[in-house]
Amino acid sequence: MSRPKHYSPQISRFLVSVLYHEAQNRKIPMTKLTDDLLLNALRGSPGWITATTLRSADITLPPRSELLNAA
Repeated sequence: MSRPKHYSPQISRFLVSVLYHEAQNRKIPMTKLTDDLLLNALRGSPGWITATTLRSADITLPPRSELLNAA
């Protein structure tokens, strides 16, 4: 079995319970609720800026020969 390629932090059991009940109340999946909460809390933060910069650097163009062949 392969190992995960990124870190997945453990969330406390209490917070999982809070997320579950809040998601039930809003009638949306827990994963969507968690994603929305984290996006709103972290957007524009130093970590957000760093991750965005690293993500942009990971985007690489195909070799020039492939670009010429595609044209």
